[in-house]
Amino acid sequence: MTAQIASIPWASPAAQYQAHQAEIKAAIARVLDSGFFVLGEEVEKFERAFAQYCGVAYGVGVASGTDALELAMRALGIGPGDEVITVSHTAVATAAAVLACGATPVLVDVEDACYTLDPAKIEAAITPRTKALVPVHLYGQAADMDAILALARARGLRVIEDCAQCTGGRYGARRLGSLADIACFSFYPTKNLGAIGDGGIVVTSDADLAARVRRLRQYGWDEARKTHEVGRNSRLDPMQAAILSAKLPHLDADNARRAAIAARYDRGLAGTSFVLPAARANATHVYHLYVLRCDARSRLMAHLRADQIGSAVHYAEPVHVQKGYAEKSVLPKDGLPVTSAIVDKILSLPMYPELTDDQADRVIASLRRYDGSR
Repeated sequence: MTAQIASIPWASPAAQYQAHQAEIKAAIARVLDSGFFVLGEEVEKFERAFAQYCGVAYGVGVASGTDALELAMRALGIGPGDEVITVSHTAVATAAAVLACGATPVLVDVEDACYTLDPAKIEAAITPRTKALVPVHLYGQAADMDAILALARARGLRVIEDCAQCTGGRYGARRLGSLADIACFSFYPTKNLGAIGDGGIVVTSDADLAARVRRLRQYGWDEARKTHEVGRNSRLDPMQAAILSAKLPHLDADNARRAAIAARYDRGLAGTSFVLPAARANATHVYHLYVLRCDARSRLMAHLRADQIGSAVHYAEPVHVQKGYAEKSVLPKDGLPVTSAIVDKILSLPMYPELTDDQADRVIASLRRYDGSR
């Protein structure tokens, strides 16, 4: 009897849990035994540890990465009538947060190699209503922050880093999340630092911004439960904070493993017809995703599926064509040619720290067989 070949998923939060199971179970038990289930010491401990990890002064835990973006924008005073420049090639959450503030997303194109906000496209998108820029560090890759920050300073604009996919990455010697006015992270289970459920955090070195986000996440209350403005309910759960505290010390090692898998893919797929991901020279790519470009993507995905290999598309539809967002976003007159060119070609391969070398080699062999049969 032929042994069944195990499938290889494109992501595996379950494998991440199993890798750190004892520490996670101990963290959960600690919260349950404490009897304190909203905010409190576990959240404060994680906020301090994560802020220190990022190289900033303050962290404010919230319910999701999307909430982190919305509350960061509101803390900066962004609201109705304002415009926020960002990209269309991103998770729709980026634009959803802009709209949740009552502001308008102004969508510009990405760079062809790195898929991040193209600084050369920003100037033409600025109007008197522009309030901020939101560069998205996509797939684990840093945006061109030198150029973006220089332009923002020259034009008096605020900058919010969308770090949902880059936890642990660096730009030069600094951690992503420490470069702009304020930065936002997601702890969705598939992220480099993932919770077992939703979660997010806002980080900054600006004490006033941190204090305002802290109020906004809980009805506008200060420490005496006196309101200063209208807020909402978006609190990082202490169970998730404890789990994240258990996993944070492993993040750098996990990211190093992701980089090793990416290097293995790079070597194994060299010379094929696939366009492999580029890495920005002055940054550390943490490979939240390993995204290549290919022709006939549906056929390739079917081929991988037949070989018991998972794959995914990030993202199948850019923001500017999605119903509800298309009608409320502003586009440049010449459209988004790079975004439009790549959207039908991008494909995410299996990428998570627990992926073994043998599994990565199976992915490579399957892709090479497909490429050779074309």
